[in-house]
Amino acid sequence: MALSFWLAADIWARDIFVNNLGGNDNFDGGTERPFQGTGPCQTIEKALSLAQKGDRIVIAKTSEPYRECLSVQAGRHSGLPGAPFTIVSDGAILDGSVPVPREAWSHHRGHVYRFTPRRMSHQQLFRGGLPLERVHVAASLLAPLPKLNPLQWCLHQGQVYFCCESGRSPDEYSLSNSALLTGITLYEVRGVRIEGLVVQGYVFDGINAHDGAVDVELRSLTCRGNGRAGIAIGGASRVRVRDCLLGANAESQLRMRDFPHVLVTNTKLLESAHAPMIDRRGGQLEHHPFQAAQSDQPASSVASIYSLER
Repeated sequence: MALSFWLAADIWARDIFVNNLGGNDNFDGGTERPFQGTGPCQTIEKALSLAQKGDRIVIAKTSEPYRECLSVQAGRHSGLPGAPFTIVSDGAILDGSVPVPREAWSHHRGHVYRFTPRRMSHQQLFRGGLPLERVHVAASLLAPLPKLNPLQWCLHQGQVYFCCESGRSPDEYSLSNSALLTGITLYEVRGVRIEGLVVQGYVFDGINAHDGAVDVELRSLTCRGNGRAGIAIGGASRVRVRDCLLGANAESQLRMRDFPHVLVTNTKLLESAHAPMIDRRGGQLEHHPFQAAQSDQPASSVASIYSLER
């Protein structure tokens, strides 16, 4: 009986290829390059719609990020015996940020400008794809707008405030902000492996194992510059975080809620004064071990995680 399960996994599981520059969502994802009417999908979302149990989605690293929110959910996105459902790449970037439109900005006073983002609860502001230094403001509606030095920003009463250098305006910078909610959400799946991606710039989390994500391995991921956490794990999920790099996320690097079981191995966590390594409120955490790096200067963490190659 066990042998028949293994054979079934080999027969049913297949590779589905994705390339956001050379692919087409009219293709079936059956080949890495276009060939006689077949070829890679253009979007990961299309590949997920084609995928079945035990399949492997292979995402090409290109010069352009994949700007998608992905949902890995239920039995069809689960593994087979001997064949986990896999999303794998050699460094493709999932990015949840969008450019701030020039017309969105209005002048506040002095060198400070402001705009209202679509998503107000969590945010990141980027210059040339790198997070800018944030000045944190108390949650109270009575909290005053803090003093901002050039190239600093804050989120105050639902608006993003940014201080320009003298003689410059926001449209002279390549500014973008978080717009898409979560990079990859896992819900009620079993036997899933996600490997080799960079996930950045989302409003909430890079990866969120929301609930019922069992026997999930997150491996060789870089989760950076997200508005809440790099990786969030909740509910009754069972997740292994292995060989990952988490940093420059706004509120914490690893977030745990409710009753998950999380095993962290050989993973580097970069914390700052306002974003601890782990925000844990419930669950069981094991580490064997992880590497902790702390800095009083947020820019140090940002420089580290955006210069380290995985």
